[in-house]
Amino acid sequence: MLTLSRKPFRVACYVVFVIVGVFHPRLVWVDLPFSMSVTLHTSLGDLKIEIFCEAVPKAAENFLALCASKSYDNTIFHRNIKGFMIQGGDPTGTGKGGQSIWGKPFADEVRSTLKFNARGVVAMANAGPDTNKAQFFITYLKQSHLDGKYTILGKVIDGADSTLDAMEKASVNEKNRPLQEIRLSNVTIHANPVADAQLR
Repeated sequence: MLTLSRKPFRVACYVVFVIVGVFHPRLVWVDLPFSMSVTLHTSLGDLKIEIFCEAVPKAAENFLALCASKSYDNTIFHRNIKGFMIQGGDPTGTGKGGQSIWGKPFADEVRSTLKFNARGVVAMANAGPDTNKAQFFITYLKQSHLDGKYTILGKVIDGADSTLDAMEKASVNEKNRPLQEIRLSNVTIHANPVADAQLR
């Protein structure tokens, strides 16, 4: 039995459960919230991230589907710049790999309401306008000069004062590559970060 809302802004979240449903066809599907979260389990600790499904449905769909299909599992954060950001999501570990779920780059979803105005903003990495694929980055500080240039898909809601701190303090070489690998082992997908917080 499959029950889905037809509201457009919720479509981005369904792909995760559709992928899982392929392997568990007896599951009964229910309507999903438009706000979701994931936890990145890294070698330096966990980072819980709220995903902005309603604001950036295309980027959210891509990111959540890559998480669900385990495309990010056992990958490394290949670029780390103190006071700026840490970047990952490339299965090759070179900074040149990674592909979207559509097999090609997808368009930016820049929103005036989403700014690089705090620590822990999560955004798609790109090589210019409309070149989003799989790589993403997390900011260490406010980065106003990035506003309007990158698609912001979420924000860190847990782990900013522990895991993100440890990441920023990690030693790097002259190419900003961590000397000791910072690895993303796997990702846990949650339903609604607001509801999760209320249950604690």
